[in-house]
This record gives sequence, structure tokens and C-alpha cells, in this order.
Amino acid sequence: MAKKILIIEDEKTLARALEHKLTRSGYMVSAVFNGEDGIKRVQKEIFDLILLDLIMPKVDGFAVLAVLKAENIMTPVIVLTNLGQEHDMKQAKEFGAKDFFIKSNTSIASIVEHVTELLK
Repeated sequence: MAKKILIIEDEKTLARALEHKLTRSGYMVSAVFNGEDGIKRVQKEIFDLILLDLIMPKVDGFAVLAVLKAENIMTPVIVLTNLGQEHDMKQAKEFGAKDFFIKSNTSIASIVEHVTELLK
């Protein structure tokens, strides 16, 4: 059975590109475009992986991570953001993020490769 991935990313072009590439790689992929919708999805569905932006409308990625932790939702999270400060990375890891990628420095192909490695 295909692994399920949730993309929580407000940049629709990036979200759709990731969704397309990951679907072509054999994953079942859903995308939502703000943290509030992301929280709703993870509360009612089980995913194998979440790709999460940090700066989004309604609810930011740090708040999404906090909800996952508070509700003991153990889905691995890869943070994709343009925040590159050390304290942002540290905070995301403290909330349970498995990995942290700077979007502007990381190709979609590299993200797909990393997802494949993580989900083996």
C-alpha cells in the first residue's frame, strides 16, 4: 500500500510541484495551504509523513508542530521553509521535526529523494 504524505505549504506552486513529483514516485499525496487546514487533516487522518512550511496564514508551522506534540501525533515531519536562522531550526527540532530544509537552497528532486530514504 502506498505511503500517505501531507503537504502543508502556502506557496501553492511549490505544493503542487511537490505533490506531482511525489505522486509520480508512488506516494498518496494531499496538500493543504495553511496550518489550520493541516491541523484538521492530521486530526482525522493518519499520514506516514508531513512536509511542513513554517510561515503560513491562519496558523504557522510552529503551532502545527505544537499541536502534533500535544496530541501525541507521531507522524514524522520534514520542515520546508525559507527561515534559515539557527534558532528556528532548533525550535522546529525541539517540537519533533525530523529534518529541516531551506526551500531556496533545496531542489524538489532532493526533497523527493530524502522523503524516499525516510520512508523506506
